Amino acid sequence: MAQHQQDPAPSFRVSSESFQDGQTLPPAQRGASTGAGAKDESPQLSWSGAPAGTQGYAVTMFDPDAPGRGGFWHWAVVDLPAATTSLPAGAGARQGGHLPSGAFQLKNDGGSTGYMGGAPPRGHGPHRYIVTVHALDVAHSGLGAGAHPSALESKLAPHTLARATLTGLYER
Repeated sequence: MAQHQQDPAPSFRVSSESFQDGQTLPPAQRGASTGAGAKDESPQLSWSGAPAGTQGYAVTMFDPDAPGRGGFWHWAVVDLPAATTSLPAGAGARQGGHLPSGAFQLKNDGGSTGYMGGAPPRGHGPHRYIVTVHALDVAHSGLGAGAHPSALESKLAPHTLARATLTGLYER
């Protein structure tokens, strides 16, 4: 099941100081290979209104428009404590130093740990970069740091209480 085809779940609120929902990803959130100012910096995120019973969170960024095998995972953070309601810009640095204690990042589809900015193929049309905050009824995902985000989907499905999404767009 690809992230853009998830089962319906209640929603809560997520916002970003980095970009607005439905707007173009700014250079900081683009892949470093895309040009001036691009720096693979994960966006600032703030969320509120998660349902009672939330024990933890996961944050993902997925491009359902990427060519190939059904999309591209750009970022996945798991085991965020229930008290967490925001992440600073750059929290997805490969070293993960701006994440709360206990939280960690999975490998992206580029094969590295951490945030990988939007970088659609030239002339491929607009791509959607869907950032999702998953409110979970468990504190720990049960995944190891070497896991791939596709493994996260099956772990999240039975534990998702609600989701909050924010979509950035980008075309080259």
